[in-house]
Amino acid sequence: MVEDQVLDRTYAALADPTRRALLVALRAGDARISSRPLPMSFAGVSRHVGVLEAAGLIRREVRGREHWLSVQPDRLRLAETWIGEQTAFWSDRADALAARLARRDHDR
Repeated sequence: MVEDQVLDRTYAALADPTRRALLVALRAGDARISSRPLPMSFAGVSRHVGVLEAAGLIRREVRGREHWLSVQPDRLRLAETWIGEQTAFWSDRADALAARLARRDHDR
């Protein structure tokens, strides 16, 4: 059940395009919290950062008066693993169904 809550928070955080844009921006490395280049207030960015932080997707480090962010890829890997497991399971089922339908059509 704990894993489900972790995945729920991860996918909820990734569901928002602004939060995904923040993660993409962090590909270049650690970054200071800023509203640039996003078209919103600093408070709006801060709320999105809080969601990503609560989901464990980023880490915030306070350096003096500045807040720096870095990506924490472990949660992304957990989400990727879950999707991979589901894809493998359902692909196997779809292949089995396709084979069964092909046999049925051949037997007709």
